[in-house]
Amino acid sequence: MSEEIYDLVIIGGGSAGLSAGIYAGRAMMDTLIIEKEKIGGQVTTTSEIVNYPGVRRTTGPSLMDEMYAQAQDFGVEFTTDEIVDVDFDNDVKVIKAKNGTYQARAVVIATGAFARKIGFPGEVEFTGRGIAYCSTCDGEFFSGLDIFVLGGGYAAAEEAVFLTRYGKSVTMIIREPDFTCAKMTADQAKNHPDIKIIYNTEVKEVTGDDFMKKAVFINNETGETFTYEASEEDGAFGMFVFAGNQPSTEIFKDKIELNPQGYIPTDDFMETNVAGVYAAGDLRIKELRQIVTAVSDGAIAATAAQKYVTVEKERLGLPTISQRVLDKAKTAVAKAVEKPAATKKADNVKTDGWFPDSMKEQLKGIFAKLTKTVTLVNLLDQADPKSVELEGFLQQIASLSNQIVLESKTVGQDAEFEAKIHLTRTPAAVLLDENANYTGIKFSGIPSGHELNSLVLAIYNVGSDGQPIEAPIVDRIKELPKAKIEICVSLTCHYCPDVVAACQRIASLNHNVEAEMIDTGLFPELKKEKKIMSVPAMIINGEQVIFGAKNMDEILTALEATK
Repeated sequence: MSEEIYDLVIIGGGSAGLSAGIYAGRAMMDTLIIEKEKIGGQVTTTSEIVNYPGVRRTTGPSLMDEMYAQAQDFGVEFTTDEIVDVDFDNDVKVIKAKNGTYQARAVVIATGAFARKIGFPGEVEFTGRGIAYCSTCDGEFFSGLDIFVLGGGYAAAEEAVFLTRYGKSVTMIIREPDFTCAKMTADQAKNHPDIKIIYNTEVKEVTGDDFMKKAVFINNETGETFTYEASEEDGAFGMFVFAGNQPSTEIFKDKIELNPQGYIPTDDFMETNVAGVYAAGDLRIKELRQIVTAVSDGAIAATAAQKYVTVEKERLGLPTISQRVLDKAKTAVAKAVEKPAATKKADNVKTDGWFPDSMKEQLKGIFAKLTKTVTLVNLLDQADPKSVELEGFLQQIASLSNQIVLESKTVGQDAEFEAKIHLTRTPAAVLLDENANYTGIKFSGIPSGHELNSLVLAIYNVGSDGQPIEAPIVDRIKELPKAKIEICVSLTCHYCPDVVAACQRIASLNHNVEAEMIDTGLFPELKKEKKIMSVPAMIINGEQVIFGAKNMDEILTALEATK
């Protein structure tokens, strides 16, 4: 257990957790945010946001990136970990996670909610082969096909409009007699010429073979049914489920009060029935679950927590502001003096190529930690525009560190090397370690957008001691049999980079495992062959296809099953 006692630990890095972090950090609280997956939470799957006050139009990822940076500006710490247990019985709250145990004087629970499955026959079987839950991630897979959207709330209405850019038709199936969201949001769907709406209707079942091909719907008032079947030409159709959310609060059962549905009751200050423990965001009992209410919850919770912690510290005779916070503040001031604000360029100014100056500086900071040479090898096919484009992209990456070397090999020039790296498609690039050994890390496509994080982590893990991993996990990785993992992604998917990074971290420690990121949009024949209509999708040893976001433990379990 760490001896450090934080003023505040925030569990969850979505909009509520980030808002709480911003307010806590600004109040000079020693604050840690623990997030098990992706900073930003469910908001990162939102294609367009037009109802956040003061921000006329943005995307979920962009808004969350700004909140994340803002929290960092105020000295908030972040860590990636998964909570396994909590103990709120004493003055110092204890949070037990897979990678360590954390202590805090106050806690804000902001674990949010996850997409609820409806449970109709065929929903689980055809997830990834017709059934989807994220339009931003998977919308493009249904280009030119009929799409059904299940639900009548905010998400359903907004995402139905978004999906019209892909589907040849979009039909909303709403179980109620009308929408359950605000009239303005509903009217956007109602008045859209490419959206058809059917009320008082539910899915009875879906069926098919490799893909979902048939759906039976039932009117819940009359009992009448009707059937939709994909045309022989299309061969498939899409069904996006937006049936509300289920609170992620299972870990807190018997630790704090929950209602029968798993939501957390709080008072007006976001405090639960346990003193010093607060809740914020979609997991609370409330009428409206939107980004604006989540950030409001987070601000109120952090403010209440600050007052609570101040009283606790005064009672114990401790300094109100910890030395760690004071040290971080001094460091921030020193940096500001070293580099006056007048010399900074706007973050959105792109000087040349792929990256703005601000991002280059961030990447240089990461790559400054490299202790070993990493070689990027681009398999260049001059007849493939994307292969040439990848060359330029990697040139800019290599220019950010003397420890990164770029080497180009024209396809067909070195048959032995191509055989060693199992080259089957271009564009393609691989990573070699300091001894010029193939690491098993491969990118088929340009790792830009959200996948830039995957490339950066791959370079870091090969060129240094890498991200810390518990010894038992390392042992499991090193005992894995020879395996090939092809991770099919979309560059707009916010869940894909975590899966790619986990698989490639495995490859960095065990070169018998090959982990290849594949931009599915560039290889339609693979999508058709493996019947992929959702990402992330892991293809293990060319046979088993596993859909959805998976953590390290789940990936290892799947690989161990191939022994």
